[in-house]
Amino acid sequence: MTENKDNKQLLHLVFGGELEHLEEVTFKDLNKLDIVGIFPDYASALAAWKSKAQQTVDNAHMRYFIVHMHKMLTP
Repeated sequence: MTENKDNKQLLHLVFGGELEHLEEVTFKDLNKLDIVGIFPDYASALAAWKSKAQQTVDNAHMRYFIVHMHKMLTP
């Protein structure tokens, strides 16, 4: 498992789905969200995000996001 230089896991979630409107982040169908995965660092999450974003480039309403889970896990 990859860890950062301070030996802290910096978990990142990559997910996406089709938006109702391009101007806001409201998904058309929450049951169809694509959970790409949880990654141990930003670099690997970014690589996964880029891959998924490129696969769906023909659908303007499809969006993928990186969530910095480690920021939500800090007490």
